[in-house]
Amino acid sequence: MNPSSRGGPQAAGATPSTAVAPGGTDPRRLAFLLAVHRTGGVLAAADVLGVTASAVSQQIHRLEAEEGVQVLDRGPRGVSLTPVGRVLADAAERIEAEMVDARKAIATMSDDVSGRVVVGSVQSAIRSVVAPVLHALPERFPGIDLEVQEAEPEAAMRGLRAGSLDLVLVERDSESDVSVPRGMDDVIVREEPWCLVTHVAFPTPTQLADLRDAPWLGAVDGTAAARALARVIAQVGGSAVTRHRYFDFDVALALVAAGQGVALLPALALQGELPDDVAVVRLPGLGSRYLVARHRSTRAEPGPATSTVLDELLAVAAGIEL
Repeated sequence: MNPSSRGGPQAAGATPSTAVAPGGTDPRRLAFLLAVHRTGGVLAAADVLGVTASAVSQQIHRLEAEEGVQVLDRGPRGVSLTPVGRVLADAAERIEAEMVDARKAIATMSDDVSGRVVVGSVQSAIRSVVAPVLHALPERFPGIDLEVQEAEPEAAMRGLRAGSLDLVLVERDSESDVSVPRGMDDVIVREEPWCLVTHVAFPTPTQLADLRDAPWLGAVDGTAAARALARVIAQVGGSAVTRHRYFDFDVALALVAAGQGVALLPALALQGELPDDVAVVRLPGLGSRYLVARHRSTRAEPGPATSTVLDELLAVAAGIEL
């Protein structure tokens, strides 16, 4: 959709509907600068905005003329923001954030929030957080069509970038470095402790040092469980060995019940009935898993329907007793 059809930047050559005072700046031009800043170039910004590269360049030139300063450094390897450009881009981000907050406030004033929202999520979050929202949402917000897709984190992020997903629920270890992509925003849905899951026949550890020679079950590389396990093994030292590989937490529970080793699982994965041969142990030093909701953060997103779904997810997660 062309941005101008939904209140976005005006295409180059069009006559602004709002007069700009002499020496002033049309704030709509800031959206073009912000897009260049986020995407790293004029061509990429044009693609995101749904206009031509020439239109983006013209709006940037008009912005520079209105401000009387240069906002982009144009070199053989592309463009980058000048110090003044960064100041204006920061202002554009603040304007955008205020507009998002305003849309959310307007949405709460209306009972007819509507639209389709597609959520991609890891399994443990679907079972404990998303499913209860699916059950209650039709009565509270009948105009929202919520679709859920189970998705691994990498696939979920591809869907979010491509626009096929509106909201993704991913996991991360509490000690992981976090880098939120440009144009995205993260909201922590729930922090929960990592728990040690063992077979009832194994000696029950009381401290991390008791795990020095534990037979660990290995989590698939790249998952929060794998990062947490590597961290804990480094803490306890010893001759730790991992065997098998799991992605699904139910698989880990089945392997523990079969006496194949001990596993590190988040508390949300241990809700409900567990196998008889499995014991759950909480030890200081195991750290936490964060369940995180990520969405696009642009002029128009998250929309009222997506924001409403996110608020419902946060309310359900806050009410879970671990």
